[in-house]
Amino acid sequence: MCGIVGYIGPQHATDIVIGGLRKLEYRGYDSAGVALLGVDRLLTERATGKLVNLERKLHSVEWDDADARGYSIGMGHTRWATHGGVTEANAHPHVSMNGRVAVVHNGIVENAIDLRHELLATGAVFTSETDTEVIVHLVAGYMTAGMLFERAAHATFARLRGSQAIVLLSLDEPDKIIACRIGNAGGVVVGIGAGEMFLASDIPGILEHTRRIAFLENQEVAVIQRSGFRVRTINGGEVSKTVTNIPYDMVSAEKGEYRHFMQKEIFEQARAITDTIRGRVDFATGRVMLDALNPLNGGLLPSKIFTAACGTSLYSAMVGKFLIEGIARIPVEVEHGSELRYRDPLIQSTHAVLGITQSGETADTLAAMAEGREKGARIWSIVNNIGSQAQRVSDGTIAMRAGPEIGVCSTKTFLASIVDQYLLACALAQARDGHSGASFALAQQLSHLPSLMSQVLDKNSIYAELASEFHDREHFLFLGRGINYPIALEGALKLKEVSYIHAEGYPAGEMKHGPIALIDERMPVVCICIKDAVYEKMLSQVEQVKARGGKVIAVATEGDTEIAKRADRVMYVPVTHPLLSPVITAIPMQRLAYEMAVRRGCDVDQPRNLAKSVTVE
Repeated sequence: MCGIVGYIGPQHATDIVIGGLRKLEYRGYDSAGVALLGVDRLLTERATGKLVNLERKLHSVEWDDADARGYSIGMGHTRWATHGGVTEANAHPHVSMNGRVAVVHNGIVENAIDLRHELLATGAVFTSETDTEVIVHLVAGYMTAGMLFERAAHATFARLRGSQAIVLLSLDEPDKIIACRIGNAGGVVVGIGAGEMFLASDIPGILEHTRRIAFLENQEVAVIQRSGFRVRTINGGEVSKTVTNIPYDMVSAEKGEYRHFMQKEIFEQARAITDTIRGRVDFATGRVMLDALNPLNGGLLPSKIFTAACGTSLYSAMVGKFLIEGIARIPVEVEHGSELRYRDPLIQSTHAVLGITQSGETADTLAAMAEGREKGARIWSIVNNIGSQAQRVSDGTIAMRAGPEIGVCSTKTFLASIVDQYLLACALAQARDGHSGASFALAQQLSHLPSLMSQVLDKNSIYAELASEFHDREHFLFLGRGINYPIALEGALKLKEVSYIHAEGYPAGEMKHGPIALIDERMPVVCICIKDAVYEKMLSQVEQVKARGGKVIAVATEGDTEIAKRADRVMYVPVTHPLLSPVITAIPMQRLAYEMAVRRGCDVDQPRNLAKSVTVE
């Protein structure tokens, strides 16, 4: 996860920025850099590797005078590569051609290729492979045309597609920092001090200096000066921000503006997926790179994959079966980790066993992987906890990169593991067939995903309203078809885990083979009814539920007027590529379960009888 820290005030910006970045090191990065504003000087330094490499470079700088190292305005960045490799040229900050504007950036500029072509046509010279560089050239271009810094920033932000956080400095107006949040893939928090202001991508980066915090929301721009800050929307509307006092402890700091870790982790998912994608996809060519997992073994792809997992990870694996078989055309068998080793599975040396486990320590999944090893298969894993047992025993690993997940009920690791399997499917297909137009198209779909997720994560009242209406029900039914059938299972599991309501997930076509007997006016039925290949089939299921007096809560595609006529309540999601739709449809399930649990007064982060990691059989 990329980190951002900014400072304006009387202290040495260098020390505060570097110190803040160090607090965010646990999120992972491959390069770092700073931009410092002095008297008619914009100084930038960048280095690959750890922060200590950047610090060495800063200590070797020939400063203007004895006090110059105390530049009082600055910003820093730790980067995890998305566009372009791990090089000093690709590290942030990036600076405009005239040397007067600097930018740091988290997220993905989805329309970077189009903007780059436009800027090249106007004479812009690019010095990196990143999408970020288009931002600084746009801002500088608008300022050269006569716009003031703030107006140029707003004009630039309005042209960017995707979910991201952006911070800008300019020599032309050296008394301010401008920050923007678009979507939910990059956080922006503003810290308020006495005659000084702080900025970070997450609270721990500045908690040492202030406990008074304001959070930027989607489409908001902050202008930060020593005396304070003001916020407008990208379109220019004034925004009044609430300042929150954060208790000085890391647990409260990590929760930030959220009531529970589960809620926070739901809203972190766009950023988690951005980090999962970082450095693994070349969006210019569509090439997928999984450095820690080579799908080829002796030049051969596996002839079959056995995926072993438990709980939420099992449902992720079920989605992964659709992805790997659909993209790579390699057969996949999904196995309960707790069952695989007890049935003498027909695993061969030409197969791969893929273990999916958030903790990397799940006993049943580890046992299934050991069974695969004993039978001579190559062993792969998808894990969140780096250095865990699952990673250590694997021949290759894909890290989820979701960051710490404190809530017992998995949310962001569920979606990260689905995206990791999408990447694996693409890598397998490319290892067999090489790069193609299909590869490019699949990669481009990933570039849009964090922005689409942000749309579902925008705050709205539907979930609290549903909880108010249905919190007293004791039974729920969840229905889905095709690739979204596992999301029905996951939706039922989430509701059970956190609200203690009995819920069952079914493939919708199976409803009339038994579950239909349960449906009456007290039985809410959640139907995943997006506009896909089985849409008409799902509409039929909705009609059957309504005919028996059931209450239908639909997950539907934005703009669908037909489902609105049939369902009692609708949770809308944006149009998505069919293979990535589970990432989008899972979010309403999570938000509904969370609000139901809160409304029922349940312990959301530590549900009864559950543990974050099941390390015994």
